[in-house]
Amino acid sequence: MIIILKETATDEQVNHVVERVEALGFSAHLSRGTYRTVIGVIGDESKIVPPQLEAIAGVAQVVPVMPAFKLASRQAHPQPTIVEVGATKIGGGNLGMIAGPCAVESAERLDSIAGAVVKAGANILRGGAFKPRTSPYSFQGLGEEGLQILRDVGKKHGVPVVTEVVDPRHVDLACEYADMLQLGARNMQNFVLLTEVGKTDKPVLLKRGMSATIKDWLMSAEYVIAQGNTNVVLCERGIKSFDSATRNLFDVAAVPQIHELSHLPVIVDPSHATGRPELIPACALAGVAAGADGVHIEVHDKPEEAMSDGPQALLPPQYAELMDQIRKVAAAVGKKI
Repeated sequence: MIIILKETATDEQVNHVVERVEALGFSAHLSRGTYRTVIGVIGDESKIVPPQLEAIAGVAQVVPVMPAFKLASRQAHPQPTIVEVGATKIGGGNLGMIAGPCAVESAERLDSIAGAVVKAGANILRGGAFKPRTSPYSFQGLGEEGLQILRDVGKKHGVPVVTEVVDPRHVDLACEYADMLQLGARNMQNFVLLTEVGKTDKPVLLKRGMSATIKDWLMSAEYVIAQGNTNVVLCERGIKSFDSATRNLFDVAAVPQIHELSHLPVIVDPSHATGRPELIPACALAGVAAGADGVHIEVHDKPEEAMSDGPQALLPPQYAELMDQIRKVAAAVGKKI
């Protein structure tokens, strides 16, 4: 990192900064310019907390050379990470196609939906057993019963399953049934939950928070990776905007930005991003064209009867048609399902 000193810094203050850096076990390289004096710090930046150095008299600014999300960064891992969820690969040219209802409602309904989406080409089945809702009176999920149904239906149709965890106390339970753990937008900065899923050996699907910057999002991934779990898949699901035309603002530019900054795979969720079924196909295709490593879509056979998020779900025939289109775009950009 680079330490920039104030123009008014005295020789005594400069020498004190150098001594402090060396006391921490690093090499300090002093460079005096006409207007500025800077100190280059050589060593493992993760062992230095910038605010500690900024508190020293005479220091104007501490500039890290490595990004704060060191383990998630492209510098730390130049090659793209491929995350395996059961037999499904996400990243490195492989598309993870996640589909299913917002919530597990019954074994019969999930079985019907799963059969349709898997036939269309989905390779991961989704379904929520614990549902964080805006209203405490809304359907909150079936809990462990829902997890059992999801696992059984996934096995029947030969695909891995992903479900959301919303409480650190549910992590071990979810691990018994699910192949992948999802952290929703509301929990992207639930650092206790991030730490707990980081201690597991399950792949993690980390959705972007509703008001999160790219850096915020990657720092949340850093929490998981720092615990030893490197199998993190990021999911762009839209961010809050002043415009109410869509449920959220679909930030398709986040896809190439993530690929530039990080080695982690990133998928898109046009269902939550738009909240409008008629917009989902175009946004899904745009995401794949931008380089996304997969698409997450809500599908329901009877949206008007859905316990949650029915208005934004595609019907099975619509999903099958979209999958045909996605295959064409994927082939054009050198990716496969």
